[in-house]
Amino acid sequence: MKIIYNCYGGAHSSVTAAAIHLQMLPETRKPSAAELLNLPYYDAQVGKDHGRIRFFGFDSRGNQIYITGKKNLGVFYEEIMYNLLFLGGDKQEQENFVFINTMPYVNIWMVIGGFLSRRLGWKALGRPLVIYGTKQAYWKFIHLINLVKDKYIKP
Repeated sequence: MKIIYNCYGGAHSSVTAAAIHLQMLPETRKPSAAELLNLPYYDAQVGKDHGRIRFFGFDSRGNQIYITGKKNLGVFYEEIMYNLLFLGGDKQEQENFVFINTMPYVNIWMVIGGFLSRRLGWKALGRPLVIYGTKQAYWKFIHLINLVKDKYIKP
């Protein structure tokens, strides 16, 4: 199975969710700023990266985990992606893809920090805010990953 975590820019919430899924971040405590900043792509994506699906790793069951930024596509992203798979014609392959929207778990601190850091390039101001926001939303991301694993990952 291919699980694609998606958010606006592919730099914060999708990265955090994928990292939790892959056990790169702890499930029993909030991560440190250093742990977040050491993640691949965390606060590193730029505008030209939007839409690029990036491989993040294999989970313990061999599922492929990806991240992407979808900009303003919102809920239409999943529909577009499934329609593209439909055009490919392989029904079994379509069922091997799952698109997980992480945007409902993003808080105002992540939005402001991400905008300042990624869009305006003001990392010194934006990074502390987005890290703070990620930590504040962290248990919600843990909950999301548990839902994903319960629904899509076969024991």
